[in-house]
Amino acid sequence: MSALEGVRVLDMTHVQSGPSATQVLAWLGADVVKLEAPTGDITRKQLRDVDEADSLYFTMLNCNKRSITLNMKSDAGKEIFTKLVADSDVLVENFGPGTVDRMGFTWEKLREINPKLVYASIKGFGDGPYTHFKAYEVVAQAMGGSMSTTGFEDGPPLATGAQIGDSGTGIHTVAGILAALLQRERTGAGQRVSVAMQHAVLNLCRVKLRDQQRLAHGPLREYPNAEFGDEVPRSGNASGGGQPGWAVRCAPGGDNDYIYVIVQPQGWAPIAKLIGRPELIDDPDWATPEARLSKLDKMFSMIEEWTLNHDKWSVLAALNEHNVPCGPILSTKEIIEDTSLAANDMIVSVDHPERGEFKTVGCPIKLSDSPVQVQRSPLLGEHTAEVFRERLGIDESELAELKANGVI
Repeated sequence: MSALEGVRVLDMTHVQSGPSATQVLAWLGADVVKLEAPTGDITRKQLRDVDEADSLYFTMLNCNKRSITLNMKSDAGKEIFTKLVADSDVLVENFGPGTVDRMGFTWEKLREINPKLVYASIKGFGDGPYTHFKAYEVVAQAMGGSMSTTGFEDGPPLATGAQIGDSGTGIHTVAGILAALLQRERTGAGQRVSVAMQHAVLNLCRVKLRDQQRLAHGPLREYPNAEFGDEVPRSGNASGGGQPGWAVRCAPGGDNDYIYVIVQPQGWAPIAKLIGRPELIDDPDWATPEARLSKLDKMFSMIEEWTLNHDKWSVLAALNEHNVPCGPILSTKEIIEDTSLAANDMIVSVDHPERGEFKTVGCPIKLSDSPVQVQRSPLLGEHTAEVFRERLGIDESELAELKANGVI
């Protein structure tokens, strides 16, 4: 039995933030019905690498779902939508503010149709001056605290390659939906779940807000920056945590021939021996974390002098032998070919009727009693007839009429 077996999700999401949330629900066993306009989710055609086939953008965000089409501008479409809402546990949407309201389905109306409905909305921003601003991944990073603190101090703010604005918000939304479903078990009533992309990014940047307040008491000593103003600076690859870390270069010197090394107090002695500087173990200028804190750049330069003579995998093995926290910088090519990720079902191969086999990311949430099997994304409207028959009792003649009238 799957964890969310029996939970019916009506998925009105598109692009990434919403589909990433509903895909997790589908992975966990919910019956996720993706409701699309007859033209389909825009990402089906975006960034195509195979002509006349759904893009990887779409297929990698919509696995394990069923697809139906419905023209919400038609009266018949709104009638069918009303019946679907009445038959669903969860409705998820990430349209612009007020879009679903303008369709005639305010929260009050939806709650009237189905008092047990959990209605989840993803928006760019919360209530206030930003409410109607358009939000995209990097806009959320810019306004959530990520970009101002990412990069090197002498360079511009940078976006992170991780989709913390879109998929990060999706995971926050999943948490809200599951909490609302659990509360419904106790109260019998549904509720609204609202998540803003800016807010989700801010939640992921909480340590930078921590450091903003610490600045009132002086420089952030674990940062490599020489000067501090009244805001948290960009600090390159510094960990910004209690233990200093940095990405150091390895042989043969390619773009991703780096390893990230963290120097804990107990790790200094084995590191000093490995880099051929055992005399620094007891040297008062280097022996303690406090002593090293003022010269972290020199410390990592010494470590790099050693790592430059070895490839990152050899460095990884040597450091792990002494329990020194570290990790090689893995390229996307190395990740997609990583056997351990494949063995953990985090890189999975999926067969698709239009594009053939492709690789996608598996479910990162592992449940002992309900393992996830990743299934391909649906073709546009592939399950319209199936869902309408199964849930609404619509027969073949009615389906033909709906199609002829442009409703589906």
